[in-house]
Amino acid sequence: MTAPPALRVSGLRKSWADVVAVDGLDLTVNAGECFGLLGPNGAGKTTTIEICEGLTTPDSGTVEVLGTTWAHDERGLRERLGIQLQETQLAEKLTVGETVRLFRSFYSRGRDIADVIDIVQLGEKVDARVGKLSGGQKQRLALACAIVGDPELLFLDEPTTGLDPQSRRQLWDLIVELRASGRSIVLTTHYMDEAEKLCDRVAIVDHGKVIALGSPRELIASLGAEHVVEFTAEGSGGPLDADTLRSLDGVKAARDAGGRWTLEVTELARAMPALLGDLQRRGLRLGELATHSATLEDVFVSLTGRQLRDA
Repeated sequence: MTAPPALRVSGLRKSWADVVAVDGLDLTVNAGECFGLLGPNGAGKTTTIEICEGLTTPDSGTVEVLGTTWAHDERGLRERLGIQLQETQLAEKLTVGETVRLFRSFYSRGRDIADVIDIVQLGEKVDARVGKLSGGQKQRLALACAIVGDPELLFLDEPTTGLDPQSRRQLWDLIVELRASGRSIVLTTHYMDEAEKLCDRVAIVDHGKVIALGSPRELIASLGAEHVVEFTAEGSGGPLDADTLRSLDGVKAARDAGGRWTLEVTELARAMPALLGDLQRRGLRLGELATHSATLEDVFVSLTGRQLRDA
């Protein structure tokens, strides 16, 4: 028998004054999967997740969480969810152990406090005050507070924003372990590599709408390009144009961003000689050149015409 969805959202809308934050959003999160909401800052991710968490009331639409609704069983849902907010303000005078014990007291059942502290690798900091922790340690403590109630569904809103690379990797490992334990996870992020690493499926959100949905591999495959080439050209030769670049052998798409060209290519070994030959015919030479395998970032650019960091 197929398990019911962990989360089902239909026709969700929310506006703040004249700003439409969520615009008719639909999505379904299957039981036991890590589902990512991806998009730039301001795309509507946090508003969506706060509605799902019961923290914000939508203007219209329906939200079903673990087979029920907030209007029908708010108290029961609070016992079954774990929530890590984008910014968690914890009491800085409390110790790590006292903080986790406080959050454990909010639930009628839950996990062993010492076990949770060990899971997030804060055993050596159990007696340290929250105010003395590093940014990465505070994020891991916030995750401990989210899982101490042994939740069926875990909401993580931008859990690694502002962390250094090592702290991000440590938090990724913890999320992978939680996913492997069978929990359902909803993760918001604007880091595409994070979504590729952690998520079974992702919804790319822009201006409050889902513009693409699927597994990371499916979405990247939808580009029809295995690699992306970025380059600039120097010299006094004729100007480059997108139509000509798209016609080159192995090139699927071409875009110009202020003189920096991006090519989506199906075969790098065919596209690069074709590009170099075209530049030579025009009396131009390469200025800068970078290549990489196609990513979710490239999917976003293909769909919107904008870099995620500029969106």
